[in-house]
Amino acid sequence: MNKATNMRKIDLKIAIWKEGKYYVAQCLNVDISSFGKTKKEALENLDEALALYSGE
Repeated sequence: MNKATNMRKIDLKIAIWKEGKYYVAQCLNVDISSFGKTKKEALENLDEALALYSGE
């Protein structure tokens, strides 16, 4: 039996900037940030942090 999940889309505002050798990605909606050596890595790390924050 498949269990249906209710998911809703949320638009998040994200700022990304370079700070020294690293890129910082910050979600302005919930004030969570992460960093990485590249923009892509910073965004992937932010995605993981947001998933942990939301309990996924």
